[in-house]
Amino acid sequence: MLAWIPLFPLIGFLINGCWYAFFQAPVGGRKAHATLPGIIASLSIFASFILSLLLFLQLKDMPAEARVIEQTVFNWMHIGGSSGFHLDMAFRLDSLNTLFTLVITGVGTLIHIYSIGYMSHDATPGRFFSYLNLFCFAMLMLVLGASLPVLFLGWEGVGLCSYLLIGYWYTDDEKASAGKKAFIVNRVGDFGFLLGMFLIFTTFGSLDFVALKTAFISGHGALAAIPAGVSPGTITAICLLLFVGCMGKSAQIPLYVWLPDAMAGPTPVSALIHAATMVTSGIYMVARLNFMFSFSPTALGVIATVGAFTAFFAATVAIAQNDIKKVLAYSTVSQLGYMFLACGVGAYTAGVFHVITHAFFKALLFLGAGSVIHGMSEEQDITKMGGLRTRMPVTFAVFAIGWLAICGLPPFSGFFSKDEILWQAFSSEHGSIFLWALGAVTAVMTAFYMTRLFYLTFLGQPRFKEVAGPGKSHAAHDSHGHDSHAKPKDGAIHVHESPLSMTGPLMVLAVLSAVGGLIGIPHMSWLEKWLEPVIPEAAEAATHMVPSMEWVLMGVSVLGAVLGIAYAFNLYKDLAKAAKLKQRYAGLHKILENKWYVDEFYQGVIVRPIFNLSQALWKNFDVAVIDRVVLGFGRVTQWTGQSARTIQTGSIQVYAFVLLIGLVASVGYLIYGLV
Repeated sequence: MLAWIPLFPLIGFLINGCWYAFFQAPVGGRKAHATLPGIIASLSIFASFILSLLLFLQLKDMPAEARVIEQTVFNWMHIGGSSGFHLDMAFRLDSLNTLFTLVITGVGTLIHIYSIGYMSHDATPGRFFSYLNLFCFAMLMLVLGASLPVLFLGWEGVGLCSYLLIGYWYTDDEKASAGKKAFIVNRVGDFGFLLGMFLIFTTFGSLDFVALKTAFISGHGALAAIPAGVSPGTITAICLLLFVGCMGKSAQIPLYVWLPDAMAGPTPVSALIHAATMVTSGIYMVARLNFMFSFSPTALGVIATVGAFTAFFAATVAIAQNDIKKVLAYSTVSQLGYMFLACGVGAYTAGVFHVITHAFFKALLFLGAGSVIHGMSEEQDITKMGGLRTRMPVTFAVFAIGWLAICGLPPFSGFFSKDEILWQAFSSEHGSIFLWALGAVTAVMTAFYMTRLFYLTFLGQPRFKEVAGPGKSHAAHDSHGHDSHAKPKDGAIHVHESPLSMTGPLMVLAVLSAVGGLIGIPHMSWLEKWLEPVIPEAAEAATHMVPSMEWVLMGVSVLGAVLGIAYAFNLYKDLAKAAKLKQRYAGLHKILENKWYVDEFYQGVIVRPIFNLSQALWKNFDVAVIDRVVLGFGRVTQWTGQSARTIQTGSIQVYAFVLLIGLVASVGYLIYGLV
């Protein structure tokens, strides 16, 4: 059954893709219905979820040391005979990736169902749902691959699908550029990943995860030491090169810039990329190779530092954003920083734990934001919202749960995973007070900017013009085929609750966001025991603090979240006060609003010089040299042809005379040779 987990969404992609190509694409401007392709796509990923659940239960009944299911689909490469390189297209399911498959397929199913309602006004839903299925197929390939090349196949697949989905409305230059930006930035990171993979093969002679892990394992099944003949510097180089790939895929400094722009895609795409799939692939890869990263304190220190600074940096930007999706995008970058902070201090289980809880509450927040945008007729500016609590009560209720979860208040899911990360950052042998302080301050800022978003969106007085009656709640979609309702010319909108196809998945995600953290309660963690066959206790960094300190830090964490929430409520209940504060710190606010001008810096220092250099090379070498050489050969050929045609007179006498000359010359040459 294992191979069918990725195959089902691939089949859904083929069905919807062929349906779109042969029946929907040629239909001019006629709008296609989203229901049928949405059902096909949803059933495909739901079938994968059922299989993932069945195999999870099968693993659960196995002894911990034998908790593995493998399937070889076909032989992929055989190079150099029996002693050469052998690679199979093989899948392997264990304690770690079964959690990822459940999250990808489970949350993915909810996003697919939600998309049926959200994309109901789109012109080409068949294309959209085929891309969604292909994305899930690639992500499942990534996590189920038994070796690094199979993982890399899925790694590149999600990069391609992100380009297709982010730039889905490609007739809009801004959206097309966002898709290209995501694709190019990820290629930068993937270059490092490839180098790391090559170095692994030249060092260990294998790219299979089990073979690699065996090299670090003693006869008793515990992590032993770096294999003989391998230097610590080589291990560090491998880990840092692989982490460069993680920087791109999981949006860490300095390669995070593509992810906020990914908001150009439809909101379900944002939820899929930011919550359950692509951005978590870097954390999965580090957790999968924990046996290697654990022997490189230098690499772990770099990962922890980059993660902590990314979390803090993105949180500062989120404070000043007004686009509801941009706030959540920078929040995702910040939460990914927390996950890498956990992995960097050797707390891989805590990092995986936050992946799971983040998938629940971030998918809820993104889809909730999509519901708001849908109900607000494409409006995304939170300063133009307000008072939606009474007009969209279901969306308000579920969004409130996601808000409390990401703020880290107990007993919601985000509290348990975030608190565990902060504790490990403080107490781990690879952690430090500085890393903990950076994470704690970020947690306070998270509570502040998420409360700001929540208050300006749902509470207070409405800051929009609403039509008196029910209005045209299903106005035509805009010129880009967007999925929501267009605003009338006078700016008035009809605010309305989203349909059940959208609010139903939100309710399920709200329940998961509320109780999902119970799987990782400290000192009673089911998750820790479950992951032990893949992430052994020896791989996790030891703590050097007394247990009572954990309760103190937990109290500090909760207090920080409460203070952030309280300050935001106090500030934004009086918008005039907030405006005065903004005016007082106008310079700093402008810097944060413009995202520290990082994009402008990249544009000036990297993009523009490369563009100018490329243009100069094109003019001075391609056009001036290569084109002239190629055209010169053409002109020479043309001249010789024109010259040769003069002997083609059409006169038989002339041809006979030329033949005679040739014959005489040939006979003369032969006679000369005989003499």
